[in-house]
Amino acid sequence: MTTSPPAASGAALVLFSGGQDSGTCLAWALDRYDRVETIGFFYGQRHAVELECRAPLRAAIAGLRPWRATLGADTMLDISAALATLGATAMTAEIEIETTEAGLPNTFVPGRNLLFLTYAAALAYRRGIGTLVGGMCETDYSGYPDCRNTTMQAMQLALSLGLDRAVTVETPLMYRDKAATWELAAELGGAALVEALRTLSHSCYCGERATLHDWGYGCGTCPACELRAAGWQRWRAARADFVDGA
Repeated sequence: MTTSPPAASGAALVLFSGGQDSGTCLAWALDRYDRVETIGFFYGQRHAVELECRAPLRAAIAGLRPWRATLGADTMLDISAALATLGATAMTAEIEIETTEAGLPNTFVPGRNLLFLTYAAALAYRRGIGTLVGGMCETDYSGYPDCRNTTMQAMQLALSLGLDRAVTVETPLMYRDKAATWELAAELGGAALVEALRTLSHSCYCGERATLHDWGYGCGTCPACELRAAGWQRWRAARADFVDGA
């Protein structure tokens, strides 16, 4: 009979998409844990360019502070076939972004974060990691029910019971708006981390990376761009003392 290694007390697995939120969470985890690994998912997202941003952003963040020695393996999973079979959304197909009759934006991919956490927990089990870190947030977000804290608490309990091992789900951005997320990045890695997130991360649902705005690349009009831009503007207005490149 084979057994998996016990969960390491100082290890975390970060759900890392290549976006601003997950990049900030990666820095947050590297600042707190002795060993940090990352996991990413291709689920047929129309902004799959975010996956091309993962490696450069990951390397840039690891190069800050003494974090390079802390950062471990990266795993990519392709779950696109399963989600495509369940139906298209504006996040996975060229569909105009709008609000549905349920009051949610049609960028909502039902069960996406639940699947992400389940796959991540399975990998963490194999890797002897007891903590999952994700960028879910219910303060400055699109209303997705699988981003709520109650959902995360329920998943933490379900995963712990299902694996018969304690699983902790950390969501450092849960009650931070986008301005506060930029501020957290500044606190963790200074101007260098802010600049890495601004230029190397990707949030735009349309996958636009031709235009660099003051807040980063994007179309500037999709919900993700609007949230990111508004957060940047609020943060810079509040941090007039913050010097780029300092």
